[in-house]
Amino acid sequence: MNRTEKEKMIAGEAYRAADPQLVAQRLRARQLTARFNSLAPELADERNALLRELLGKVGPNCWIEPPFYCDYGSLIELGENVYFNFNCVILDCSHVRIGSDVKCGPGVQMYGAYHPVDPAQRKAGQEFAGPITIGDNAWIGGGSIICPNVTIGPNSVIGAGSVVTRDIPANVVAVGNPCRVLRSIDSR
Repeated sequence: MNRTEKEKMIAGEAYRAADPQLVAQRLRARQLTARFNSLAPELADERNALLRELLGKVGPNCWIEPPFYCDYGSLIELGENVYFNFNCVILDCSHVRIGSDVKCGPGVQMYGAYHPVDPAQRKAGQEFAGPITIGDNAWIGGGSIICPNVTIGPNSVIGAGSVVTRDIPANVVAVGNPCRVLRSIDSR
């Protein structure tokens, strides 16, 4: 059975982003995000309706400040009470699952897409993608970058400007480039 480029992309296999089906789906996302980003602040109901059309799942009481950008939108799932500050970017070439009560500072970027190290593969137009998962009640500081194939555990805090290249456990403060655990979070 021949798999579509989208199926390969979601499975983490080499795929071609220039595939017409993927190009059409990215165009749809660009059109919806352009509309979302252009709406006046007082049109919150219209903005929320566009988010529900764009994203794969949007829990109750989610708020994304414009501008917001994504590749497909359909692979993004938000729990409830999620907040994104201005200028966030999600390259959702694989599933991006964000738990409930997650807060993202301005300029947070989540990169599910990545390119091969092998120059021949890059020249041939191959790309890869990996999932991103952020647990409930996490806080991602402004300007942070979350790389593909990363899980951030519940209740964890990622310091502003961090580059998260590997999994971060639950209940920690992690900072830096590359992001490393600084300390545990004491519930007191």
